Amino acid sequence: MIDWMIRLALGKVKDVRRRKNYITTLLVILATGFLQTLTASSQNLLISSFTPLVVQVGQTQAAQDEFVPIDELPPEDQLPAAPLLIAAYAFAWVALLVYVWSLWRRLGSVERELADVARRISNRSGGA
Repeated sequence: MIDWMIRLALGKVKDVRRRKNYITTLLVILATGFLQTLTASSQNLLISSFTPLVVQVGQTQAAQDEFVPIDELPPEDQLPAAPLLIAAYAFAWVALLVYVWSLWRRLGSVERELADVARRISNRSGGA
């Protein structure tokens, strides 16, 4: 089985009909493996997505009985907003600066290429 894959990859199969059969067989094998992986992962996803719902239904009944201010919650249940907000803004600014730096470098490259083309054109015009 591996022999025909190697021959196909190296281009040693000259018969067009045989090459098409090899490619079709290879695509069917790959599609079958992909579908098996997809169905297995979707089954796992389906099971894992319903399990928290069953557990959460029992917990929401007790949580909806009364309102608890955030100051009275234990520290492990409180979510600090300031560090997350600062991290999000820092990430956005760094991404923006990297993007602008990338544009600056590419623009410099294009300007150098245009100067080179202009120099070549002037050399051809001057020499003619």
